[in-house]
Amino acid sequence: MLKKTSFFMVLIICFSACVTKKKPETVKTVDINKYAGKWYEIASFPTRFQKGCTCSTAEYVINEKKGYIEVLNSCIRNNKLSSIKGKAYPIKGSNNTKLKVQFFWPFKGDYWIIELDDNYKWAAVGSPKLNYLWILSRTPQMDEITYNLIKEKLIKKGFDVYKLVKTNYNCK
Repeated sequence: MLKKTSFFMVLIICFSACVTKKKPETVKTVDINKYAGKWYEIASFPTRFQKGCTCSTAEYVINEKKGYIEVLNSCIRNNKLSSIKGKAYPIKGSNNTKLKVQFFWPFKGDYWIIELDDNYKWAAVGSPKLNYLWILSRTPQMDEITYNLIKEKLIKKGFDVYKLVKTNYNCK
């Protein structure tokens, strides 16, 4: 009986280890002043809240007085500008690499800066559960070499980059 129990315990532990996903590492530090400004979405995992969007952007403005970052996400949906405002709060001790973003009170979501260009020209942002991912750039277009390099880095961090969908920038 003891052998059967031990065998099943080992089996359960092995199975748990196989299905447990490791949380992706973030970059070491982010200078929020350099990160602030306008970003263009190059590609993302499809989400229900971005359904039908083209020409998606995110703009970040530091509100030092209130201690958060103002967020404005915009896109073109049904030939009209659609936008939503939110707030981002850096998590203490993360060197500004992990934030909590809130668009609707009381709900907050994870916003982890997974990859970042040394000159803040592009970034990859995701969630610890690997279910959200955005590749952002300071310009609406990104060359394929850079895009593929970012994807390679994200694969090593556990993201299924085959789910990425490039953002349409055929804007009116």
